[in-house]
Amino acid sequence: MSTAQSPVSQLLERNAALFADKHLLIAGYMEDNYPLVLATAAASATLFTTDYSRWRQLTALHTPQGGAVQLYFGHQLPAAAPAFDTLLILLPKAKAEAHYLLANLLPHLRSGSDIFLVGDNRGGINGADKLLAQYASHCQKLDSARRCSLIHAALDQPVNPFQLESWLQHYSVSVRGHDLRVVALPGVFSADGLDEGTRMLLEHLPPLRGRVLDMGCGAGVIGSALCALHPELEVEMCDINALALESARRTLAANQLSAKVYPSDMLSDIQGKVQHIVTNPPFHAGLKTLYGPTEQLIAQTPQKLAPRGSLLLVANAFLKYQPFLQKAFRQQQILAEDKKFRLYHSF
Repeated sequence: MSTAQSPVSQLLERNAALFADKHLLIAGYMEDNYPLVLATAAASATLFTTDYSRWRQLTALHTPQGGAVQLYFGHQLPAAAPAFDTLLILLPKAKAEAHYLLANLLPHLRSGSDIFLVGDNRGGINGADKLLAQYASHCQKLDSARRCSLIHAALDQPVNPFQLESWLQHYSVSVRGHDLRVVALPGVFSADGLDEGTRMLLEHLPPLRGRVLDMGCGAGVIGSALCALHPELEVEMCDINALALESARRTLAANQLSAKVYPSDMLSDIQGKVQHIVTNPPFHAGLKTLYGPTEQLIAQTPQKLAPRGSLLLVANAFLKYQPFLQKAFRQQQILAEDKKFRLYHSF
């Protein structure tokens, strides 16, 4: 098993003694596999992640030892999860998601328990006192290195049970004469409103048929719009983010639409062939610009498409995806573009 690689994990590694003999709950943005190493050194531990890709990697590495380490993937920790005396959150990029994780996980700790936050100084860790203000009266910086910091606080009092409904955001969009209600959890793509790239894609959809996959579905805008515009389609919606998947389910339900929603790390869990893949892929991971996953998707898509199938991909215009599309597909066309976005149709 790999050990600490990221600066955050290296900071945790040199403070590992803080977590020995603890009943530990770890959550947040896990850049490498060190959280599992840290968990196996605790008296007992649970790793909770909203990232399906990371959950798959950790599950493949983890060999249960008397049930001491539990791995959960989902949009919230089950109410029946064991009680903990220590919470470690590796701060996610989105501050709203950090607030969500605290509200979600702190009810599983009793008063007086330890809370640790760790993260990049550019990613919000310097605002830890504000994040923890309603839970702890005092925060202390325990260590810092390589532009990362480790913060400690003690939980002042028990936290009320988590209420998912209070974290849902709602807005409406109009797509080709169809009004859709969008429901989203914090930090999910398109949580605050319809982005311009998705709008371009939906306004310039070519004719589609058969089984259509909304890859990286976010709050479910594209998949729900496809269901509303073309009820005859067999729509499926995938994402690696558990908060996105729950948002997509709720967006479908709010519009009385039906589609299959499930996690997939790119094409890892897609069974059989699909006629079309439609996507507005992310290009960030944490604070980094990350092109690799989309390039991987482009390369693998032709093998997943049925005859006469196609890939519809909208992306920021500055991203140089065209050479990868030309290498993977026989034909392509640009259906729409402006100064910010470009819609590719490849087949």
